[in-house]
Amino acid sequence: MCVQIRLADGGGRCSGRVEILDQGSWGTICDDGWDLEDARVVCRQLGCAEALSAMGSAPFGAGSGPIWLDEVSCRGEESQVWRCPAWGWQQHNCDHREDAGVVCSGFVRLVGGDGPCSGRVEVRSGEAWTPVSDGNFTLPTAQVICAELGCGKAVSVLGQVPFRESDGRVWAEEFRCEGEEPNLWSCPRVPCPGGTCQHSGAAQVVCSVYTDVRLMTNGTSQCEGQVEMNISGQWRALCASHWSLANANVVCRQLGCGVAISTPNGAEGSDQLWKARFHCSGTESFLWKCPVTALGVPDCSHGNTASVICSGNHSQVLPQCNDSVSEQAGSAASEESAPYCSDSRQLRLVDGGGPCAGRVEILAQDSWGTICDDGWDLDDARVVCRQLGCGEALNATRSAHFGAGSGPIWLDDLNCTGNESQVWRCPSRGWGRHDCRHKEDAGVICSEFLALRMVSEDQQCAGWLEVFYNGTWGSVCRSPMEDITVSIICRQLGCGDSGSLNTSVGLREGSRPRWVDGIQCQKTDTSLWQCPSDPWKYSSCSPKEEAYISCAGDLCLFLCLSQPCRKLLVRFDILKSQRPKSCPTAAPCTDREKLRLRGGDSECSGRVEVWHSGSWGTVCDDSWSLAEAEVVCQQLGCGQALEAVQAATFGPGNGSIWLDEVRCGGRESSLWDCAAEPWGQSDCKHEEDAGVRCSGVRKTLPPTPAGSRPVSSPLPGIFSLPGVLCLILGSLLFLVLVILVTQVFRWRAERRALFSYEDALAEAMYEELDHLVTQKESLLGSPDQKTYALGEGYDDAEEVPVPQAPPTSEGSEEEVPPEKEDGMKSEIGSSLNVFREEADPGEGEESPWLLQGEKGDPGYDDVELSALGTSTVTFP
Repeated sequence: MCVQIRLADGGGRCSGRVEILDQGSWGTICDDGWDLEDARVVCRQLGCAEALSAMGSAPFGAGSGPIWLDEVSCRGEESQVWRCPAWGWQQHNCDHREDAGVVCSGFVRLVGGDGPCSGRVEVRSGEAWTPVSDGNFTLPTAQVICAELGCGKAVSVLGQVPFRESDGRVWAEEFRCEGEEPNLWSCPRVPCPGGTCQHSGAAQVVCSVYTDVRLMTNGTSQCEGQVEMNISGQWRALCASHWSLANANVVCRQLGCGVAISTPNGAEGSDQLWKARFHCSGTESFLWKCPVTALGVPDCSHGNTASVICSGNHSQVLPQCNDSVSEQAGSAASEESAPYCSDSRQLRLVDGGGPCAGRVEILAQDSWGTICDDGWDLDDARVVCRQLGCGEALNATRSAHFGAGSGPIWLDDLNCTGNESQVWRCPSRGWGRHDCRHKEDAGVICSEFLALRMVSEDQQCAGWLEVFYNGTWGSVCRSPMEDITVSIICRQLGCGDSGSLNTSVGLREGSRPRWVDGIQCQKTDTSLWQCPSDPWKYSSCSPKEEAYISCAGDLCLFLCLSQPCRKLLVRFDILKSQRPKSCPTAAPCTDREKLRLRGGDSECSGRVEVWHSGSWGTVCDDSWSLAEAEVVCQQLGCGQALEAVQAATFGPGNGSIWLDEVRCGGRESSLWDCAAEPWGQSDCKHEEDAGVRCSGVRKTLPPTPAGSRPVSSPLPGIFSLPGVLCLILGSLLFLVLVILVTQVFRWRAERRALFSYEDALAEAMYEELDHLVTQKESLLGSPDQKTYALGEGYDDAEEVPVPQAPPTSEGSEEEVPPEKEDGMKSEIGSSLNVFREEADPGEGEESPWLLQGEKGDPGYDDVELSALGTSTVTFP
């Protein structure tokens, strides 16, 4: 008995409802006792690596048929889930509302590409993803990977891409798939010698539902005939509607059949016509590399198949077309035929948000140039739109409406009738002759130009979904709109990789076109434009069926109950509502709206992303320097560039890598003015995404209701309102500090001056006392001294010697006459009176040199000096 297992209705082979095939019937497992150990056995059995979730209550929908197992109790080590302990085969008490499901990590994935179907090959190793080396990596292995991921077939296997993983780990085995295995887990593996695989880089795979192409005539393939393409394993004829000579050139080159000579329409072919439209520039190496539009494309009428006549052998050389040839006015030339000559000129529309709107540019002589707007009108625009397969011309724009171009101005004074097959075949002044500047560059908006946006009053990643078509914004209908479609829409708008369709919102006010319904995206689609749908129609559904989408955003949220986590969820809602709207917010959008920073810690730092061809993409860091960063910062209003960041410092982006080898002078007003490789032509991967750090805070102009005045935006850097307040407060604090320091120094100077004055005064007083005492001693002193006792009450007074009568000369005694004696007394008294007057400043004044004693009581009152033969002298 052969028993099989699968996961159903989960969007892939590694997630879904667990189903077991037995006795010819697929049945389910009841969720009683179902846990992560049981899920581990299922995931390992399917080769889907680790179990991420064990789910109950029919999360992937209720199954049908028998319920084979209930109360499963695995240990996690069993090789098959039916070997785990359980109640018994087909014994249960459940219904299908209790069907068990699992979500596995999957064993292989593609990352860093335009979507889940292209990028670097990584396999699951424990809890981490490990890259696979390109050594001995084969196309059959790539085919198995693409089939396992539901991504069609491998159309490209790339190698020699440098590793940039932080830990440098590489898968230590080589896969030897034959191409028929159901998944990569089932492929034989060979350990690398020494545990290290020889490689030149990481293996990269590109999967697509569009694979081979052929030209069929009478059942044989050759270099002319009906164009057929292998789509999801089935050969389908392509519709001739909007089939261009540029598309035909890519087919001829891909088949090695030279160049396209003509594209005749109306060949009889199969009823299975593929209606998607290709928008090749003519330089692509494969048809599947061209932009594809399937959204809203009408069904192709029977027999209207695309055909191509190639020149034959790729070495065949055709004569060069004459640049001066122009079709006569009124000629009925069309795209059904082209001259039998080689014309390498190409046409494109630039900076309009998609391949069907923008500035008109022509590639000639290896240089992209523009057309002057002198005489530019709707007839000229019709030729451009038809030549590009973009429908009818809606507007012929002038005065560099989509920005000024660069390089030569190839044409001026164009005068098309509207019927020419190529714009350079219209009458004009002549090739390269003009009197214009690039501020006069011509542009067009064609009816097939598409743009996408969400409309909401307060959120940027949730709202009513609208598409710009035929010159007007209109709603998108929500039937059937599955999860994969919502995910592609959110990714295209830069709002994360997942979202949900909100059906509980009320009826939307106002009337508008409801352009498209029946959108059915596939995993391989990288934008909404590639998704098949019903044809464009002004009223595709009723007003209550308009789609309202809520995207999850760029942050991962986890369900938690703690207060800090609830704050985090609230903060995420604020951040989500403040995110800038996806470009274009209007058609067309400005250069500033087509540039943004992502993954940084502020609005003025992050990974550089640009809007082109209806989607956001990144810039490669080849040649990325401070000059390019300066242009980005100035264009975003973020001040000066502080750093030119390389190597995906802010995380790898997704989608296309639109620009490579960007070279700016540093003074350009827009990144679009800098030299670079053609759009989308890059040899990089997202681990080489460029970023910037700018000095300022981005100036934003929030949308304001009609009739209200816009709020002034903050100035970047230090000139923002907080910066100005900080400068003012800092200046005031500095002035206060200066005043305080000045006062301190002044106070200290005054203190020093006061102390100096007091010291000098005291010193002068002591010197005066010294002088008086010396004078007294000189007046009273004699060789023979007699000490007189002081009266009682003078404790500290010393005995002062009083001079006697002068001695007589030897051998005789000289008497002093009474007159002289009286004179001496008079002189002494006079001198002492003088001393007394100096020592006594008078009643009511304090002597400054008296340091102790009461006023009028110096402590030495009435000291009497007595001497023989002299009068008594009393010191006051």
